[in-house]
Amino acid sequence: MLKPLELYIGLRYTRAGRNNHFISFISFISMFGILLGVWALITVSSTMNGFEGELRSRILGVTAHVTVTGSNGWVRDWKALQPFIKAEPGVVAFAPYILGQGMVSSHGRVTGALIRGIDPQMESRVDEVANKMVNGRLQDLKAGAFGMVLGSELAWKLGLTVGSKATLIAPQGLVTPAGMIPRLRRFTVVGIFHAGMYEYDSSLVFIHSADAARLYRTRGQVSGIRLKLNDVYQAPQVRKSLAAKLGKGYRVSDWTLENANFFRALKIEKRVMSIIIILIVAVAAFNIVSSLVMTVTDKAADIAILRTLGMKPGSIMVVFVIQGAIVGVIGTLLGAALGVLTAVNLETLVPWLENLFGVEFFPADVYVISGFPAELQWQDVINTITISLVLSLLATLYPAWRAARTQPAEALRYE
Repeated sequence: MLKPLELYIGLRYTRAGRNNHFISFISFISMFGILLGVWALITVSSTMNGFEGELRSRILGVTAHVTVTGSNGWVRDWKALQPFIKAEPGVVAFAPYILGQGMVSSHGRVTGALIRGIDPQMESRVDEVANKMVNGRLQDLKAGAFGMVLGSELAWKLGLTVGSKATLIAPQGLVTPAGMIPRLRRFTVVGIFHAGMYEYDSSLVFIHSADAARLYRTRGQVSGIRLKLNDVYQAPQVRKSLAAKLGKGYRVSDWTLENANFFRALKIEKRVMSIIIILIVAVAAFNIVSSLVMTVTDKAADIAILRTLGMKPGSIMVVFVIQGAIVGVIGTLLGAALGVLTAVNLETLVPWLENLFGVEFFPADVYVISGFPAELQWQDVINTITISLVLSLLATLYPAWRAARTQPAEALRYE
């Protein structure tokens, strides 16, 4: 016999025909449940990773990786900060900006907006707005031309297209003998962008920094400096380093702080979904207990004979651990294979199912993301397989221990 005795007997019990087919049915249900749980857990984890990555990409397409602002909201001499920024490892580009609030009026309609004054050439190296233009170009913003680039939702609400005129009203007014008069200026729409995030598409307006300086009377000051990094995940380290170099007169922030609640909510949701599906795997795994307990009862005479032939209780326990573990291993491996295949092909599979059943799972006019992006992370696959195998192994311990305690005389009394 080339195999160890325990492994040989465990495999024989697994593949041997049984008089009680109900035991085989429960074993199959256990294996199928583990398969479904592992499959679902890998698919859901990959989908959540894809959603998080897609949302992060859309957010970072408009926001900066790191932002430097003054303690009072203004940076007086931003060029003096350039040596510190250029010397910081990982910084690949930076651009000053002027940030203000205002109201955009056109065709008798008025809406609030966030105004960002930029240098188009420098800004295009910091974010992806130039690549998200649906009409016009970001470079069409010229100093003194009073042009504006606005989000697609904001343009739709105000009925604006490229070439349309709109009035930008600044909250900082002029004090006159007649009272406070708001500052306003007529702008021409030179471009419309679509970031894919309603928050930005419905409220963000870009104008040239020179025009913003005149409108808000900044007197050479800027609101801050936006930085782009080679690695977005190094933002916290760069933030801490710059804050230490620049001192208390400046405030340094990064995208992980500005969107902390949003990404924390995604992580919590992913964790909760994983726990729920792990419980499904646990329920399926502990069905192994039922099938093994009935197997131990069915094989009581065989166990007694093995004991009388000299097999130790520990070896008997290993036999049934192997038998139950086989169910968990097969279900886990099949589920992992199906999960990986589903995650890799999810972006193709979901549209096919939508066309097949005539249902749109995520309508584009309701949700931020209408597709099903998936990002398979092998660490998630390894964790899922490990959890499933551990649960399956734990489920075999009690029936195997019960089999090891079988007394030969008691088992063979009525044989």
